[in-house]
Amino acid sequence: MAGFLPSLETFAKGTLATAATLSTVGAGLLYYGQNYLIYPPHFHRDPGQVRSRRARWCGKLNYAEDVPVPSTYGLPYEDLELKTSDGITLRCYLLPQSKQLSKTHTAATPVPGEDDTTEDEFIVSRPTVVMFHGNGGNHGHRIPLAKVFYLRMRCNVLMVSYRGYGLSDGSPSEKGLQIDAQTALDYLTADPLFSQTPIILYGQSIGGAVAIDLASRNPAKITALILENTFTSIPNLVPHALPLLGPFTFLCHQKWDSASKIPSIPTTTPILMLSGVADELIPKEHMRALWEIVVQRGETKMHESSQGLERAKYLEFELGGHNDTCVQPGYWTAVADFVAALGDDNSEKAETKL
Repeated sequence: MAGFLPSLETFAKGTLATAATLSTVGAGLLYYGQNYLIYPPHFHRDPGQVRSRRARWCGKLNYAEDVPVPSTYGLPYEDLELKTSDGITLRCYLLPQSKQLSKTHTAATPVPGEDDTTEDEFIVSRPTVVMFHGNGGNHGHRIPLAKVFYLRMRCNVLMVSYRGYGLSDGSPSEKGLQIDAQTALDYLTADPLFSQTPIILYGQSIGGAVAIDLASRNPAKITALILENTFTSIPNLVPHALPLLGPFTFLCHQKWDSASKIPSIPTTTPILMLSGVADELIPKEHMRALWEIVVQRGETKMHESSQGLERAKYLEFELGGHNDTCVQPGYWTAVADFVAALGDDNSEKAETKL
């Protein structure tokens, strides 16, 4: 037996050394590599190809297929360049409404009285949806979703391209994306037409965190939020997404702490939460936890409204995964009803003022 003790001691020391090494590697990976883990598309871009595509953008030509354009889906749009406060150029898509749309697109929902307005008046009469996409792909990959907002709900749509994504400059980070979102909102609130429209933020996954942060910092400028499959915070998500790195969440410098920001959003701001129960990346418990925080803000329903607009509504889709919740039955009906109720609510407020 004594002959085995040195071997056991050596094994124990070796195991501890290996564990220490793995811990060090894990800690280093999380601290220095978390931007790579959180914003992967940026690090997979070919700089030369991006520069070439930007050149074609400036020439108003169609560019590479990995950044789809709305015209491919039959949608009119504008290439919108936004300059951030720290000098980054964002290349986004803007889809302003047009009263001619119901005549040129059979899928467009007619709006009562649209023929009696000017083009500018019609834009002002419709809500504006600001779309914040998830961490995979780019804004061009969400055009099919924008199409539903644009044609079915007749919303103006601003599709934001974060720094480091699509054809936008820079490298992504929490602070950077917060600046990008603020830049998009500032553009709308400074515009003579869009500044008069209700502004709805639509965020998926990390885009939900972007939307929550923006709304918490601009409570008087945001009309409503629509959130899909987002999380309470990055540190809370790491143990599920990357179990081996769970012990090192204290090293997360990309926080996206939505749980602490929701209380700063007024109870009068309607919030629609859409959760895919089968989400394989973000456990459903995150959306449920955020919902509890939303409810705890206080008021959850609009009083004295003939339409009964719910200030906060939570829906689960049993078969909804991280990337396909938006195609589950009932998803877009819920979104359309929510947007329509906002319009009814605004009409009631206008009548009350009169």
